[in-house]
Amino acid sequence: MGLRRTILNEQVNFPLCLAPMVGLTHVALRLMVREYLPIDAKTIWPTEMLNSRRLPNEDFARTPETMRAPQEENLVPQILGNEEKAVGESVKRLIYEWGASGIDINMGCPVQKALKHNYGVALMGDADYAARVVEMTVKNSTVPVSVKLRAAPQPAGVRNLQGAGGDEDSNAYLYRFVMKLKEAGASWVCLHPRTAVQKRRGTADWSQIKGLRETTDLPLIGNGDIQTDEDAQNMLVQTGCDMAMAGRALAARPWMLWQFGERLGFAAPRGKEGRCAPRGPIEEGAEYGRALLQLIDYSDQYFSEELAMRKIRFYVRTTSVWLDFGQSLVGVCAKAKNLREMESGVRALFEAPIEMCSYTELRQ
Repeated sequence: MGLRRTILNEQVNFPLCLAPMVGLTHVALRLMVREYLPIDAKTIWPTEMLNSRRLPNEDFARTPETMRAPQEENLVPQILGNEEKAVGESVKRLIYEWGASGIDINMGCPVQKALKHNYGVALMGDADYAARVVEMTVKNSTVPVSVKLRAAPQPAGVRNLQGAGGDEDSNAYLYRFVMKLKEAGASWVCLHPRTAVQKRRGTADWSQIKGLRETTDLPLIGNGDIQTDEDAQNMLVQTGCDMAMAGRALAARPWMLWQFGERLGFAAPRGKEGRCAPRGPIEEGAEYGRALLQLIDYSDQYFSEELAMRKIRFYVRTTSVWLDFGQSLVGVCAKAKNLREMESGVRALFEAPIEMCSYTELRQ
């Protein structure tokens, strides 16, 4: 089970990737997750959401959201914006100074700040306007440009989307929307089939991914409700998409890449040769502790101590919901006065077995 269509370049051969997430997909987390990527597996890697209004004047080496490690490859930073001058300058800097392998346009962010400036998910209300944003990005780019979308909203001028035949109308609008993006030069799209109103509530409607796959030949990444490697396989099989994208669950259990690699016949990650991926509540709980210690180490390498502690605490608050008694871990990290105390507290906590569940109510 490999990629059916080319995403980014012919070297990408692994159909599972990490989602861009504010506050999470920084350099330290990417490096920690990458530790679990099977040998010879190539996938795409995101950044946090980057504001194109700020990028032209930022110091990429010192700004936490744009820090990167020399060994990172296939990085596809995600930008937010709709102004050609800012987008153009940002794209050129990301490609020529930073080394981006692709550029992803955010059309899925539902927060008020993005809506206020008429970007993020606001772009999905007007297919022509969204296509112009893609066009201006492609014009300034020498690397592939992708778009991350949410489920189709009720578009202006289309009536009775909530009545009989509503699904058909919504799907038709999504198809027309994606066709506009393709014509504007988008190389692939990622669909998270929840509306902006849903945010993370409810269930992701994978049928929208399947419907889009059946009506367009544009490479397609599916996103939403992937918490295990089995979920990733099911999404690929049930929807026909080319790649699955996982967010908080993959941050919580980065060895999902290793587990999924075993399904596909890939060798174990470097440094883990001859071992099987952790499975089951006890093994995965122990691995969470090891991964967290690795994250602490990488955070110490790239961030100031104060910033590193903030980022680790945010990671723990977000991902500990998969752990039995995860609040104990949150408390240990909250009470630590420095990184050394935090590391010591984490080691002590994970000396005893801690179980990790496969599923949580947290939606992605």
